[in-house]
Amino acid sequence: MYAFKTLLGLALAVPTLTNPLLRVRSLFPLTSLLTTSNIHQRQCAETCGSTCYTQSDIDAAVQQGYSDYQSGQTAGSSSYPHQYNDREGFAFPDSGPYYEFPILGSEQVYTGGSPGADRVIFTGDGTYEGVITHQGAAGNDFLQCTAG
Repeated sequence: MYAFKTLLGLALAVPTLTNPLLRVRSLFPLTSLLTTSNIHQRQCAETCGSTCYTQSDIDAAVQQGYSDYQSGQTAGSSSYPHQYNDREGFAFPDSGPYYEFPILGSEQVYTGGSPGADRVIFTGDGTYEGVITHQGAAGNDFLQCTAG
């Protein structure tokens, strides 16, 4: 009985957190994984049909495509990256010439094989211009993906 009273006294002597936010934070030490930049990275920056591309996906595809463009390397049977002629007349922020490179998502980069339906567009100096897709387009045409 004496031991129980001693333990109870010690338990009552430990200060408790009264702010519920502090209590939750102390219960979940992984909150550092939920920083604003990490949450932003998981949000859709562009959506092609039902496919969501994060800014990280876009950055990875542009970086690989531009690196291959600069070095003269190509991947796949359609030799990506290659010039994109914009026959559809999209309103890209900068003037061309433009280059297209497959975007795969999940920060994976295209190295060959089936390129899928979606492409990142960038200029000859590596400036990102947009994401386009064959999904829902007639023939071999493209549609512009939507932001967000």
